[in-house]
Amino acid sequence: MTLRVRVSMSLIVLSILSFIAAPARAAAPGDVVSAQPTTVYLLPGKLLEVPVNAWHLRYTSTSATGTPNVVSGTLLVPKAGYPLGRRPIIGYAVGTHGLGDQCAPSVSMSQGREAELALVSLFLLKGYAVAITDYEGLGTPGQHTYMAGISQGHAVLDSIRAATRVPGAGLSDEAPVGIMGYSQGGASAGWAAQLQPSYAPELRLRGVAAGGVPADLGEVARNLDGGPNFGLAAAAGIGLDAAYPELDLEADLNDRGRELLADAADDCVNDLGKLAGLGFSDISPIDLMNQPKWQARLAENRLGGMPPRVPMFLYHGRGDEIIPLSVGSTLRSEYCRAGVNVRWASLPAPDHVTGAIEGGPLAIEWLALRILGLPAHGNC
Repeated sequence: MTLRVRVSMSLIVLSILSFIAAPARAAAPGDVVSAQPTTVYLLPGKLLEVPVNAWHLRYTSTSATGTPNVVSGTLLVPKAGYPLGRRPIIGYAVGTHGLGDQCAPSVSMSQGREAELALVSLFLLKGYAVAITDYEGLGTPGQHTYMAGISQGHAVLDSIRAATRVPGAGLSDEAPVGIMGYSQGGASAGWAAQLQPSYAPELRLRGVAAGGVPADLGEVARNLDGGPNFGLAAAAGIGLDAAYPELDLEADLNDRGRELLADAADDCVNDLGKLAGLGFSDISPIDLMNQPKWQARLAENRLGGMPPRVPMFLYHGRGDEIIPLSVGSTLRSEYCRAGVNVRWASLPAPDHVTGAIEGGPLAIEWLALRILGLPAHGNC
């Protein structure tokens, strides 16, 4: 064998070895783990009015404590071309669906029983793509970290990133972006707005609409304690406990509390009514809300401490029985004091659900103006 052949063979071997030894690129938040075509129904057996390409996604994100995780969701892209250039992307954050995987919006959309598609369809009619996260642990292994705002904000932002990385979706990472949500989704949208400058600064976020926002979980829990919607407070306890293991909720419950919360851990939202009329004192021998470990995590998940850098549309029903109007108006005041461009709407809605119905179309039209690049006028 000649010297030239030996050298060539050595170079080939070294190249192969270096390729084998090279570490694979670590997954980045928003990377697509899988994107499977799916069908979405407005009602059982009835397709959406707007023809869309739809994918069920699994994508990488980040937990409330900074650990990489995988979240599921759905991407909807209208089949008609977008006439104004890059198709806008909306990160849509759903309200409370429940704690079990069967409650995930991706499941309900595939079965024609997702009420929030009525609002999502208004975005699709404008030609916008819509990314809808299931949130951490709702449709993927592990307990849903319900109301862990930092995790939910990450999941929303990463659903938008993932949308731009789905092969065949035709979406650009330079597209204008808007975010919308109500109730749990309102908190998620708020957290996405606060976290975006540090967590996803590359997204071209134009505005965020957040309604019925449970900005202060402690205040909301006190409002629900002993009332007909206590199941939502219990679900938030389960979710925060899943996000922050040091809370060790089970250790602080009595036997009845352990039985009730174990039974509720995979319930959908309508099933949580079985906890109506109960209070924290019924499920625990100690004052859970005033434990330092809970106070610390509740404070960490309180919105208002980091002012968003984009215009905000906040709306809230005056008769909201679940999330008091005062919680929403306090968030507005804190954002205004921090210099955020806030448009606030106090709605005549007599209850929480009606607030979503009254405010949703207003939020969509406000976001559409931001997508077009028109200036936002606040009313601080």
